[in-house]
Amino acid sequence: MRSLPQTCASSIKKLLALFSLMSGGEKIVECVPNFSEGRRADVVEAIAAAVRETEGCSLLDVAPGDSTNRTVYTFVGRPESVLEGALAAARVAFKLIDMTKQKGEHPRLGALDVCPFIPVANVTMEECAELSRRFGCRLATELSVPVYLYEYAVAVGNDRDYRRTLPQIREGEYERLRNKIQKPEWAPDFGPADYIPSWGATVTGARSFLIAYNVNLLATKEQAHRIALNIREQGRGPSQPGRLKAVKAIGWYLDDQDLAQVSINICDFQTTPLHVVFEEVCKDAKGAALGTMVGLLTYGKKKYEDLDDVMRKTIGPLHDNLQKMMPLVDRDSEAFAEYMMASKLPQKTEEEKKIRDEKMAAGMRTAVSVPLSLVRAGCECWPHLLTLATHGNIQTMCDLRVSWNRISLTTSDADFAASVREEGERLAGYSTKLCASVLASIDEREKEGS
Repeated sequence: MRSLPQTCASSIKKLLALFSLMSGGEKIVECVPNFSEGRRADVVEAIAAAVRETEGCSLLDVAPGDSTNRTVYTFVGRPESVLEGALAAARVAFKLIDMTKQKGEHPRLGALDVCPFIPVANVTMEECAELSRRFGCRLATELSVPVYLYEYAVAVGNDRDYRRTLPQIREGEYERLRNKIQKPEWAPDFGPADYIPSWGATVTGARSFLIAYNVNLLATKEQAHRIALNIREQGRGPSQPGRLKAVKAIGWYLDDQDLAQVSINICDFQTTPLHVVFEEVCKDAKGAALGTMVGLLTYGKKKYEDLDDVMRKTIGPLHDNLQKMMPLVDRDSEAFAEYMMASKLPQKTEEEKKIRDEKMAAGMRTAVSVPLSLVRAGCECWPHLLTLATHGNIQTMCDLRVSWNRISLTTSDADFAASVREEGERLAGYSTKLCASVLASIDEREKEGS
């Protein structure tokens, strides 16, 4: 194991050498192969060593993931050196990775899942595309494995737009490859149209720089993936596109870190900047609280695995109700301002008095509506909290009690605020109508709670 100072010094030397080559007009290519192994340190290191020992290659980063069971390698160099480095790494992986035994959160098609080539300096995208084709041809010939081309490596104008992107090719993943590869429309670009159980298939191509960016959440896997579907350009399909251009995303749960994560690839940071991605994720993730936490501490635990279906049905709606409540809590503190501003309007003439009265009435309606909306949203939480109280992890009951009491106080205070803000007989009817259904819900909750 190298010490941190030595590692940093080595990286700095590599970068200085890289800058020297770039300034000298040398062609520089980056390669970022993703291998389906992130748990066995000896295998991760053996693949890294193969790259490191290839003349002309500078290995910049090795990023293994336990839950994803995947390692991303980043190295740079002259085109020929990078090609040889990628092949050397693939040869080692062919000996050490067995896809019949591989499982992980990240989607994958093969042992060397994807191997993109990226132009860095003095090299065109087409040159990188040709480099990836040469890599694919040699890999298929040497190891007798199927290889697919993607992105810029796919010839423009061909009739295979259905298999141009990585998600298209990877659909069904390794588990469905056996049947998929036998179909004529899914014959590989290089190598045999055979199912190789220990390897699967490899995808290679050329692409632009992308930013891999992860956002951690206190949420379920389902909630994280729902956020990913909302923000990614692909969305839920052609009829339901996502909000952000040039963004790919997936949601999963990292058992080794005990948290959910939205894993994001920003394919063009000029089209969609990183901070915009973060803000959009936060917008959808807002509102997670103690009730959700109780569900999370029950869901997925072996002791409570028979309750997973109950927890799935409870956590989502509870989280959605909390999302409704959070902005209402903020709005409640501002709701009365409209009424107060109206009360300061001039009232010297009958016309001014009329305008003032109308605006005060409108302001009071807002001041009454907001806390009552908060009460209504809070009441919608009760059935889900009761489910958690009945089925949840016993060790979280204290947190659940706090959650129950907090929502009780919030709804009670909001109801009181609404009643106090009634302005005489003019608004009594309006407030009474609004309060009626809410008070009925509170009465029902009191019976259930007792």
